[in-house]
This record gives sequence, C-alpha cells and structure tokens, in this order.
Amino acid sequence: MIGIGPGQEAWRTPEASSWLAEADEVVGYGLYLDLVSPLIRGKQRHAFPLEAEEERVRFALERAGQGHNVALVCSGDSGVYAMGALVFELLDRSYDNGGVSEAARRVEVASTPGISAMIALSNRIGAPLGHDFCAISLSDLLTPWDTIRQRLEGAAIGDFVIGFYNPVSKHRRTRLAWAREKLLEHRQQSTPVVLGANIGRENEIITTTTLKDLQVDGVDMLTTVIVGCSQTRLGGNGQSLHFVYTPRGYAKKIDAAENETETAK
Repeated sequence: MIGIGPGQEAWRTPEASSWLAEADEVVGYGLYLDLVSPLIRGKQRHAFPLEAEEERVRFALERAGQGHNVALVCSGDSGVYAMGALVFELLDRSYDNGGVSEAARRVEVASTPGISAMIALSNRIGAPLGHDFCAISLSDLLTPWDTIRQRLEGAAIGDFVIGFYNPVSKHRRTRLAWAREKLLEHRQQSTPVVLGANIGRENEIITTTTLKDLQVDGVDMLTTVIVGCSQTRLGGNGQSLHFVYTPRGYAKKIDAAENETETAK
C-alpha cells in the first residue's frame, strides 16, 4: 500500500516512489494513478472509480495472491481514511465470510507512509495542529450519523482542534453546517477556520475564515477543513503575511523570563 500524499511529487517519500517503480501492477482511483503517471509508465494499470473502494482492494489482493507485485495507490496516507483498514479487514475475514481467497490471505502486505491532507494543510498555513487535535469524517456512508454527532460533540467539549474530512458532497450538504452550529455552542465566533482544496497541486486554494463566517457552499469533497480550538490564533503582519497556529503553552516560559528581566531591572 502506497500513500502518495496530496499529489505533489516533492511531498512523496523516496520509499513510495521506489515501491511504485518496483511494482509489476498498480491499482487505484484513476486520478491518483494520474498523479504518479511518470513512475508507472509501461506497468499494468488498473483504474477504478472513486466509490469502488472494496472492488479495488479485493482486486489488488487477489492479483497479489496470484504472485504479482501489486502497488495499491492511495492519496495521503493509506492508513488515514484510505484503503489500509479495508485491506486488513478483508484479510481478517475468511472467504466464506466475505473475505478474500486463501491465496490472497497469504500475501505479504507492506505499507509506506504518506502525508495526509490535514497535515499538509496545517503546514501550508502555519501550525493549527500545534496542540491536541483530532480528525473526523463527516461522511455517513459507512459510519452512522449518530456516531459522528457523538464524536463531534465530544471533540467540541474537549476543546480539540478538529480536522474535517469529507465535509460535504452533492447529496450531503447539511453536515458541515450542523457541525458549525454545534461548535459555536462551545467556541467563540472568531475561532479561526482553514479551508484547503487540492493541497500541493497547481490549483491549490487555501483560505482562512472564522467559525461564524464559515460558508458551507464554498466547500466540496476535495476540501479539507481545520477548525481551531479556544487557543488557536490568527497572526501575521496585517498585510501579505498571515498564519494560523495553536500554541502549546510556551507563553508561560516566555512571560516568566520577561518578568524576571523586568524584576532584575
């Protein structure tokens, strides 16, 4: 399993590039395979549509079970809202219980890490993930909405910085709006929010707003959303430089040193 990061070549690990070059076949969503096309020319390419996750994982495992060196390509990190968990879930089931064949269950599985969208976005804008944070997917295709609500409410009460994956879709336009209203019960209206689309690619768009002014219509499935906690700050020089960060508590040391200096004077 190969996590290629958000798509930019410079953000892909050398190990990921090496594994892609060594593979006999590559399997993945068509867009992800396009992003690594220079490394997979001449290889057998198996492209699957976006929502055919189970089909592509089963196919990759069965091809590996037949003796092929197969690269299952994922965006970001394969273990973060990607195919990693599904690979191991299918391997953990018997064939009669919805799993893969015995040959597929005997394959050697290895994964190489990749930069997830939330990490990439945080680095692009500053350090909003500088203190405790969590990630929540707002897609209820596989997770019951009541479970998602419970997790979000817990994160809101716990004052975590939150990275939202799958915030909206064509058929699911109200989840992020509900999350905004729930968070406003626990956080200031001025809480910084960062939106990032196509992070690390040519058409990258990163914007900052506040929890009060977060507009759901400006968000799609390719957008990652980071909502700050009570300590998250929007900083900069008021002109071209601006950044978002969540301090870890160094202010206590800095202020203590300043007070000692003032006292010494």
